[in-house]
Amino acid sequence: MMSIAAFRADLGDVPVEDHPRIVQQRSRDHYWYSPVLKAKLDHVSAEIVVSPRTQDEVKRVLAAAYKHKVAVTPRGAGTGNYGQAMPLAGGAMLNLMNLDRVVRIEKDRVRAEAGTVLEKLDNETRAAVGGELRFHPSTYRMASLGGFIAGGSGGVGSIRWGGLRNLGSILSVKIITCEEGPRALELTGEDVLKVAHAYGTNGIIVEAEMPLAPAYDWVDIMVGFDDFITACRFAETVASQESLLLKELSPCAAPIAQEYFNRHKSYVRDGQSVVLIMAAPVAVEPVLIYLAHYGGEVLYRSDEASEEELRRLPPIYELAWNHTTLRALKVDPTITYLQTRYPTLKHVEKIVSLLGDELPMHIEMTRQDGEVTFAGLPLVRYTSEERLEEIVRIHEDNECLVFNPHRYTLEEGGMKRTDKAQLAFKKEADPTGLLNPGKMVAWDDPDYDFNAGRAWLFQGLEPYAL
Repeated sequence: MMSIAAFRADLGDVPVEDHPRIVQQRSRDHYWYSPVLKAKLDHVSAEIVVSPRTQDEVKRVLAAAYKHKVAVTPRGAGTGNYGQAMPLAGGAMLNLMNLDRVVRIEKDRVRAEAGTVLEKLDNETRAAVGGELRFHPSTYRMASLGGFIAGGSGGVGSIRWGGLRNLGSILSVKIITCEEGPRALELTGEDVLKVAHAYGTNGIIVEAEMPLAPAYDWVDIMVGFDDFITACRFAETVASQESLLLKELSPCAAPIAQEYFNRHKSYVRDGQSVVLIMAAPVAVEPVLIYLAHYGGEVLYRSDEASEEELRRLPPIYELAWNHTTLRALKVDPTITYLQTRYPTLKHVEKIVSLLGDELPMHIEMTRQDGEVTFAGLPLVRYTSEERLEEIVRIHEDNECLVFNPHRYTLEEGGMKRTDKAQLAFKKEADPTGLLNPGKMVAWDDPDYDFNAGRAWLFQGLEPYAL
């Protein structure tokens, strides 16, 4: 029987918040991107928010939670999009943003606590060694390191570096277990995959070490095409050039820019599809040569912008990834989205021909196992859950994968199937199932089929999944 009062009494001077309105606010992520999740999760709230300031205080919280059988849901900045940080069982919301210390910076890597904001982390590594994180979500200015590892998959930079669960993308993770005597465990190598994108279900991430890439003064470029498929051909060609230093490459079909990119729409003609680009200065000229070959035009360049434009316009990555969806939602609250992967450009063309303006197409060019891929974050003009499921089936019937953002469990969302090692690690690190309960089907279902779902490649490891 869960006892919040007894749990709180054992916390000592660890900061807590129990005002119902504030607790409910802190119990939210961006689940409302999905009308399906909004209907299912709108009532969800923790009973108390606990904000430890040190890793030792995290241990104290978890020991008290174990003793009093209190569910614990970890939370960073709350920028996730599919209910990862929603406390389905109530209990305590574990706010980790006070753990924001940069532990160590080396030439090729950085170690920091889980609550460190990614933009702050990059500012420090650039100043110290001229390096930056390989990739980041579009919520870069507010997202935390631990939240990105626990809930993210890739992002700005995935055009060069692939995904977060590729070996080498995370060097090590320090987690704290939820037991009578919580332990700090350091995971390296393949063991990192036990907790990467696991929503904090099998250990609380308190620290991580990440590789760095050389930092550049990235140039934001928006280019336009009269035809979306031509825009995609251009993007595929440029993405395939290993000589070009790019950090972002995203084709967006008309009328996305005209309808939803409020501060950039004056640069775009009616009916024009755009490609969003972040290029190192040395790559700008060759990118523009390819652009001319494909008949596109430059709409905006940050290296030629006025001071007023640079103040007024958001960075190009805040038009990309799920910021595209966010900007659409601000204009039309009925919009939602899907997460997809298209094997080839012909598959993109097929889906566009079948669904048209019901599915304004947004592609993120990424790499998977060295190959350029079309990772989709298409917008959906939502009418009903039934029609949304039909759109999913249309994709699957045409050999296009859907990683469903309208589900809140690890497995149903399609990010991966839980493997036996991951479940075994949960049994070790969280033997009574108190960490983010309800998010891992394999824990709740004794008949879970580990062979069901998608078969991943590379010695049983999961390659990049959007």
